Amino acid sequence: MFEFKLPDLGEGIHEGEVLKWHVQPGDVVVEDAPLVEVETDKAAVTIPSPRGGKVVSTTGEIGDVVATGQVIAVIDDGQGASVTPAAAAAAPASKPAAAGRAAEEMPAGLPVEEPVKAAPAAPPARAVTQPNSTVSGRPVPAAPATRRLARELGVDLTLVPGTGPGGRVTPADVQAFLAGGAPAPAAAAATAPATATADRAVDGTTRMAAAAAASAIPFLDLEPMPDFSLQGPVEIEPLRSIRRKVARKMTTSMILVPHVAHMDDADVTALEEFRLRMKTQREGEPVGKLTLLSFVIRAITAGLRAAPAFNASLDPFREEIIYKKYYNIGFAADTGKGLVVPVIRGTDVKSIREISREIEEKAALAREGKLPLEDMQGGTFTITNVGPLGGTALIPTINYPEVAILGMGRVQEKPVVRDGQIVIRKILPLTLAFDHRVADGADAARFVGELVRNLSDPNLLLLDT
Repeated sequence: MFEFKLPDLGEGIHEGEVLKWHVQPGDVVVEDAPLVEVETDKAAVTIPSPRGGKVVSTTGEIGDVVATGQVIAVIDDGQGASVTPAAAAAAPASKPAAAGRAAEEMPAGLPVEEPVKAAPAAPPARAVTQPNSTVSGRPVPAAPATRRLARELGVDLTLVPGTGPGGRVTPADVQAFLAGGAPAPAAAAATAPATATADRAVDGTTRMAAAAAASAIPFLDLEPMPDFSLQGPVEIEPLRSIRRKVARKMTTSMILVPHVAHMDDADVTALEEFRLRMKTQREGEPVGKLTLLSFVIRAITAGLRAAPAFNASLDPFREEIIYKKYYNIGFAADTGKGLVVPVIRGTDVKSIREISREIEEKAALAREGKLPLEDMQGGTFTITNVGPLGGTALIPTINYPEVAILGMGRVQEKPVVRDGQIVIRKILPLTLAFDHRVADGADAARFVGELVRNLSDPNLLLLDT
């Protein structure tokens, strides 16, 4: 018998949602044939069978979430000892799913809070009837001020019973728990996996900085959701996979990054005429649709070479700005299941035709849920284009840990003044949202101004290419 465990699906991924089983218990499967389709918070992947043989059992119904390292199928390959279906359904003890989910639930880029052991001189432990368990995979509900107090007093929040709304731990709960004594050895041992996870998440160099960054935010107090069903019918959908990842990324970006937006209009009349003329001449050639986005990506790349601050990342713990000497431009793609950002690598050495072809190919894969994980990693700057959907302008959210994002609105014919005359021109609204810790308004104005000039004259783009 062969126990097949859910493999590592990529950095930072601890679980996946079962979308489709290609086999059922009793079926015979050949090696490398499709076994199960799983959706993570980045993409949907089809996992092949590592062995050939008869499928004895499978774990996880459609819609169930399974953890990395959990046995999801048992295959009789004619070798090894027998395994019971009950044993196959259990997650391996060496890697608890709850611990993995707890680490994953923390937004990307936020410091991981390390459970602090109670002071050794405290009195004997008192009985705790309702400790805050991390079995749910979610952090203990507590305000930042309460977490800071617990750290200062050396109290592990996972052992403190909460008396606030929704089981929230309050400062009074921490004080009362401390007065009652340190946790029992068995309870302290139960928190060891979470402590080990935190130790791995931040190295010794950054742990103190991470703890300082977790200080209280004034007036921030998240209240539990009211019961909306008391007011009328509701429909509840679990926040999973791509939509959950988007929620985490956007929350992280808006909390950590001081956003500033700079707006301007580009006259793309000449560029649109050139683009449509080239599109007609190259009808039928495999060069992609030659969309406006491909020209914008090329213009953005030229601008980033002149303004490296917008092709950077900021490390808040080491207080360093990391300037990237490569240009991987991402573009937001609407997949129906959530927003993903395919990345086009090396845009400084690719032609507009090559960029167009990659946009078309990767956008199609993203809509089908088949875009490889590596094609969504390593971006240095992101562009989001809502023009085809409508809307005059937008203020986008930075794709953290990048420091800037460009929003494109809808190209519209508008009356403008040229050489003292009112003429009709095609105008593209642009918004640059950027991290004010890394760049200033004057930097953004110069960057967008150069972008507008490049888009207004296609000859400038051709010279850069």
